[in-house]
Amino acid sequence: MPQEVWLKLIDEFPNVLWVAFAACAFFALRGAIVRNVVPRMTAVRAMGVEVELVAELLDRAADERRAPVTSAARRTTLGRLEHAAEFLRGGRVLWVDDRPAGNTALVELFRSVGMRVDLALNTDDAVLRTRHGQYDLIISDVDRDGDPRAGLSMLSDLERHHVDVPVLIYAGNFDPERGVDRRIFAATTAPFELVNYVIDLMERARLRSL
Repeated sequence: MPQEVWLKLIDEFPNVLWVAFAACAFFALRGAIVRNVVPRMTAVRAMGVEVELVAELLDRAADERRAPVTSAARRTTLGRLEHAAEFLRGGRVLWVDDRPAGNTALVELFRSVGMRVDLALNTDDAVLRTRHGQYDLIISDVDRDGDPRAGLSMLSDLERHHVDVPVLIYAGNFDPERGVDRRIFAATTAPFELVNYVIDLMERARLRSL
């Protein structure tokens, strides 16, 4: 074999070794790749939307409430939304607020991940809806129709009609230091916290049904 051919083979030998090493590494780690990467990609697809859109809706929700959020909280919430996609899809939410325009971004977000969100403007409508439909959770404001305690009074109405659904209070004027009703799962003024509470409740609901 001519000397030039040998020299060329020697030059290409390291590249061949790298290809062989990469192939061996892939087959050795293929199981771990499938277990870790594929579920994450499936979760993103299961959300039915691009992660960028979800991020945009979260930012819009924060702007609507003028609620500052840290980059760490943003990353955490996006990550949870991705991994909880299977728990959220098909979930049913009743949102009670006499000013629903302020919740547009979050309503769109929950619907985009496959949840059904029904809107009620007052307590009577909310009670009627819960008596004729099953919900996984209720989100409610507090000050409604001129009554600063309308959202809290609604809890008694729901209990009187034997509606056993966890309630999240989402209101800018809620002061938890005054005490939190035992029937309230959580209360917050921050949209990112609300999203995480919804994920918590949906995970519990799905795991209980297994």
